[in-house]
Amino acid sequence: MTGEPRKVVVIGASAGAVQALLAILPALPASFALPILVVVHIPPDRDNMLVPLLQSKCQITVKEAEDKEPIENGVVYFAPSDYHMLVETNHCLALSTDEAVNFSRPSIDVLFESAADAFGAEVVGVILTGANHDGAAGLRAIQAAGGSVIVQDRTEAYATAMPEAALRACPSASSMTIDAITTYLTSLRAA
Repeated sequence: MTGEPRKVVVIGASAGAVQALLAILPALPASFALPILVVVHIPPDRDNMLVPLLQSKCQITVKEAEDKEPIENGVVYFAPSDYHMLVETNHCLALSTDEAVNFSRPSIDVLFESAADAFGAEVVGVILTGANHDGAAGLRAIQAAGGSVIVQDRTEAYATAMPEAALRACPSASSMTIDAITTYLTSLRAA
């Protein structure tokens, strides 16, 4: 599975996301060649403090996504609080205030399903720690499109509900530790 050519990585996380993302994203080299789209469940009345925190720790660019923004390689895009983030077929980002999905806006499923539609087999989907089942259906859509699907090892997840739901939806998904996920992502080549 290592060294595969891909076009985009999508990551979903909830409870425990800060620690997981702080272990993965700062470890990626400045030469990392793919865009990474991230949804973290954040209450609608709060700003995403992960962006400034990770900007100071990462070698690649980290930013909050903007509506109609073209997706660029080597950039990490976070969904803004209270907005769904989608990938359009022209590989631009779209932000939406549509109803919550799985009690969440932003929703991991919304991002993952749109990425599967836009990129097909060239997407890598990663589900990290979380306390609900958001992301399971989206991961299944990525797998159905031929993409790679990865789930954080339940034994090291802060909250196991999301990894467990993802594995129920995609029993053949690769279950990996944070270190293994980081190693895998670092090995990817741009398609």
